[in-house]
Amino acid sequence: MARTYFVYILASETRELYIGITNNLERRLAEHRSSWDLDSYSCRHKTTRLVYFEVALNVRAAIRREKRLKRLSRQRKLRLIEKLNPEWRDLAST
Repeated sequence: MARTYFVYILASETRELYIGITNNLERRLAEHRSSWDLDSYSCRHKTTRLVYFEVALNVRAAIRREKRLKRLSRQRKLRLIEKLNPEWRDLAST
């Protein structure tokens, strides 16, 4: 059975960004929002709003895409988010 993977970007209220991958987006968002690891980047920077995600059909493609996104300049990341989510809505709450 094929698995689906997600490459996602979380943002804080001040638009601090976090990029990651998962095979279960709902579970991973719950982990980020629970602040169970107080030393984690997401907890320290309060990146809890899902502002962008893509679907990948295998883990290798997801990892490649995550690495590409992380190498983008901040300006290009912002443009990518604003192209599909100009109001920076939390896509997990829609």
